[in-house]
Amino acid sequence: MRRWLATAATLITGTALLVGCGGSTTFTGSPVTLPSTSPSARSHTASPTEAAVPSEQPVPAESNPPGDIPDNTQFVPYHDKAGWTVSVPEGWARTTKSTTVTFTDKLNTVQVDAQPGAAVTLASVKKDDVPQLASSTRAFKLVSVSTTTLPAGPAVLISYQANSDPNAVTGKQYRLDVLRYILYRHGLRTTLTLLSPVGADNVDPWRIVTQSLRLG
Repeated sequence: MRRWLATAATLITGTALLVGCGGSTTFTGSPVTLPSTSPSARSHTASPTEAAVPSEQPVPAESNPPGDIPDNTQFVPYHDKAGWTVSVPEGWARTTKSTTVTFTDKLNTVQVDAQPGAAVTLASVKKDDVPQLASSTRAFKLVSVSTTTLPAGPAVLISYQANSDPNAVTGKQYRLDVLRYILYRHGLRTTLTLLSPVGADNVDPWRIVTQSLRLG
């Protein structure tokens, strides 16, 4: 009984903190609760004022990660008041905090942030964004920085790996693959970030998401 009460108190506290940060709503379909195993926003969103995370070792990748997005997943468009649009899997939980909108299901995350900023170049991302991520991301490991072109326009892609935040109840962490697309248009800097467990086969779903992004 004491163990049950402690677990319930932990879950209630986590829910209160989530609501205080802007809350979570189900995008569409039946209600979905933001899972406690979901990667923290700190794992993939960096800002100049964000505190550095403690140093830690990369956790081992799962041999059979629970992160594949089903082939029959339906994608639905989300239109943000900032003017951008992106298609995301139906039924994923949506969380909004300031200029950042996050869609989460299990260990997979789609996040879009749009705010005024300077023009984006390969050199500026290597100089500014990568060091920010390295200092604010758990067990950050850079894979590559490259230029690419999406239907929404030219982008700089940062590919890296990171640890998720520990599960609030079990303390378990997952090793994540992260794709971070940074675009610039009319003074607005838009960042599309995709996270999934290392080894998950989400190439096709992530292609749908990236190809659907449209800027205002």
